[in-house]
Amino acid sequence: MFTELNSILNTTPDSFTQGDFILLSDRQSDASFLIHHFLSLYLRARCKVWFLGLVQSFNHYSAISQRLGVSLTQAKEKGQLVFLEGLNESLSVLIPREADTGSEAMGFLRDPAVGLKSLYEFVRTSATSSGGGEPEPEEWGPPVLLVDDLSVLLSLGASVGAVLDFSHYCRATVCSQLQGNVVMLARCDGEEEEEDGDDGGSERLLRGLTHQCSLTLHVQGLPTGYCRDIHGQVEVCWRRRRGDGRCTQKKLFQYKVHDKGASFFAPGTSSAVL
Repeated sequence: MFTELNSILNTTPDSFTQGDFILLSDRQSDASFLIHHFLSLYLRARCKVWFLGLVQSFNHYSAISQRLGVSLTQAKEKGQLVFLEGLNESLSVLIPREADTGSEAMGFLRDPAVGLKSLYEFVRTSATSSGGGEPEPEEWGPPVLLVDDLSVLLSLGASVGAVLDFSHYCRATVCSQLQGNVVMLARCDGEEEEEDGDDGGSERLLRGLTHQCSLTLHVQGLPTGYCRDIHGQVEVCWRRRRGDGRCTQKKLFQYKVHDKGASFFAPGTSSAVL
């Protein structure tokens, strides 16, 4: 959890907005460090977290969370964290085994044209049920769904429309129905000027997700090129409904990722350039 980012977003484990759909995105950079921030934030806030890890193993997320002072293993054992390891689940679908006890969450891989209903059903049934009718050993806060990363679904054969439908129904269930939060990461390939080209649908996916979310954090490299002491910049955009319209507020920050956290500062205020 990054305290400076919490200050920017006016968020703490004890005080955060419920019903938010938070979109993380990157272009020619890597926004995955933000996933680790929100994962540790909501676990510290004692939220019940469902994490769809589609690009890395549980051990990868666990090792990084350990540096941030959070144990994913303990969270799983207590029932606070439900982790879907997309790599293993995909393998069990593509190469079935006789004694396969995995879920059907990635069942769409057999026929991507049918859409992502099986993945959404995994989210819906997990979030709306409580341990199969058995009482939870501990009381948890609002539910939180994290997805890393949504763009992988395009590579697995899902259409842009199917992915947007999936995000829409997740938002309706988790944010509206259960008053929890959704955090999704989506990646963009290529330069921003190439938006009209078809690069696998990542640009169209990002535009569609942007219309759904209430908060975006877009990470990109520095326009001036590589810098050892500044790793990139992140644009934070709040989208709130006020009266009959939407109010949009944007702020730009530069950042540097450390071994156990990250620093955020206004452009041009890094100690490396002062």
